[in-house]
Amino acid sequence: MVQAVILANDPVDRSAPPWSWTAVADLIRLRNQSGTWLLMLPSLWSLVLANHGRPPISLMGVFVLGAFVMRSLGVVFNDLADRNFDKHVARTSSRPLAAGRLVPRQALLVALILVMIAALLVLTLNPFTMLLSPIALFLAAIYPFSKRWVQIPQAVLGIAFGWGAIMAWGASRGTVDPPAWLLFGATICWAMAYDTIYALQDREDDRRIGVKSSALFFGEAVPEAVGIFLSGMVVCLISAGQLSGLRMGYYLVLALLAGLFLWQVQRLKAPVTPHAAFSMFQQHVYAGAVVLFGIWLGTFNSTH
Repeated sequence: MVQAVILANDPVDRSAPPWSWTAVADLIRLRNQSGTWLLMLPSLWSLVLANHGRPPISLMGVFVLGAFVMRSLGVVFNDLADRNFDKHVARTSSRPLAAGRLVPRQALLVALILVMIAALLVLTLNPFTMLLSPIALFLAAIYPFSKRWVQIPQAVLGIAFGWGAIMAWGASRGTVDPPAWLLFGATICWAMAYDTIYALQDREDDRRIGVKSSALFFGEAVPEAVGIFLSGMVVCLISAGQLSGLRMGYYLVLALLAGLFLWQVQRLKAPVTPHAAFSMFQQHVYAGAVVLFGIWLGTFNSTH
């Protein structure tokens, strides 16, 4: 279905350019792994919490590699869906499909290889997690198109990224307990916050070409919206910690993190350049790592 939509939207019948590993590396954003970290960290939160601070190395390896593969697959789908839009946005016009360094059929072949690798990784997990895995593929495929249908596509991104936490919990315990759903909710709120900040870079271009985003939807209320999303994230994380019996160190870490979030919300009330927006977005990689450290710290002598 995705292939049919993509090829039907390609108005130009071009012969394929020669394969270039540089173009493939650019297609999967090999030199920029912020997205991989943001996808991977909720899975690691879940693995550490579900295993009381001592997740199996084998599961860690599967989900770290899986995050790289699925993020790469997601950006391939994104570029296939947006290649005609990307040509008209300064920040994205040099992407391989937009610039003509690759054609859709070549990108689809890359996507197929990534799907096969992801399937091999899933086969190493328990049957319950295998049943959850098609949802991850479905979410990765539909997210790029949500920017045409949904006023806040960042919510779809959050669901896609949060599903990793559900799968990681399922892979650890063979079920999905309430703390996993709270991590899922925290990830959705978090993604809506940081991707709204990210979307500030393209707000004028998105308005001009008709792409939907939370940065456009909330307009001047972006600081308040981001504040609500980040507050929702912290509430979900606190609740997950309480249900899991985490110790005080976890909550102290969350308090420090809340300070960073408050600073970001205040910063958004002033004009934000694209460079500043990207810098604030990247800070969330460190924020996610801080949450991971806090969960690990909180498991020491926890009540569960």
